[in-house]
Amino acid sequence: MPVIIDGTNGITQAGEFNSDSSFGFKNRIINGAMVIDQRNAGASVTPTADGTYTLDRWKLAISQASKLAFQQNAGSVTPPTGFTKYLGATSQSAYSVGSSDYFAVYQAIEGFNAADLNWGTASAQSVTLSFWVRSSLTGTFSGSLFNPSGSTQSYVFNYTVSSANTWEYKTISIAGVTTGTWDTTNGTFSQVRFGLGTGTTYSTGTTGSWITGNYVQSTGSTSVVGTNGATFYITGVQLEVSSTATSFDYRSIGAELALCQRYYQTYPAVGQGSKALWSGQGTTVNYVAWIFKTTMRTSPTIAGSTLGTLDTSSPDLVQAYSGGGNYASFGWNGSSYSPATATAEL
Repeated sequence: MPVIIDGTNGITQAGEFNSDSSFGFKNRIINGAMVIDQRNAGASVTPTADGTYTLDRWKLAISQASKLAFQQNAGSVTPPTGFTKYLGATSQSAYSVGSSDYFAVYQAIEGFNAADLNWGTASAQSVTLSFWVRSSLTGTFSGSLFNPSGSTQSYVFNYTVSSANTWEYKTISIAGVTTGTWDTTNGTFSQVRFGLGTGTTYSTGTTGSWITGNYVQSTGSTSVVGTNGATFYITGVQLEVSSTATSFDYRSIGAELALCQRYYQTYPAVGQGSKALWSGQGTTVNYVAWIFKTTMRTSPTIAGSTLGTLDTSSPDLVQAYSGGGNYASFGWNGSSYSPATATAEL
């Protein structure tokens, strides 16, 4: 079959067509197939604080503690064809949301990864959000895109789950927004949210258009937290520059992990004298340096349960990073420290 090379649409074969977004970073969602879970390694998480992370890049917005449990492949349900993992949420009670309550799982998209959308200008491009969803509940579900940085704008969308406990494929086309200020550097460009129950303060009756305000989902849409034991599973999340959904942008596991590590990395526990980039013993603390696994979004926060203070007497984390360095220097009390993390999340 002859290969046709088209400077506008890429490389195609007879009878096939690839759009402009078929090559490169088509999917602006990272870990949309829910395969990376550095923090929990597949274990269940029942968050007690707003802003808790589940799988890599997927954050929780919760106004009340312990109302939902989240887990990779929760309930051991078979994922939709072509996928091996999903993110599952299970309601822990029949909770009636208050007016200011909100429950959602979302991903913040970095400005550098969406600058070409030209939102806030006359050249704003339209996008399509697509995903696979499964729930024990049926009816109208909802979510939103939200700009938390430069201007408070929301695009609230609805979708229908028709059959309980059945994987269904959903697509939502979203017009590019020509107003507002959008972060196009290393801050948050937009949040892609999937609502799980929201009170009147953060819900709206206006859907399918950009509006001013911070809204999670539509008025009267399904509240997963409202039914004890209710489940909500999602995978194959994709946001692309297109007026229609195209096939899921599969990336190699190494590439997907590296994208996640721009925001979060882990380091194994070490003992005194362990060799990383360098290690040794100071007068008050032991110290070690680890090379970052990839360039992080910004100077990360280093943490660990037995980790001491940063070794600021030598080239420290901020100095190394701001000067173009790719390593962190940190110290710990005692003869060893627990696994450490480096966090540069949005």
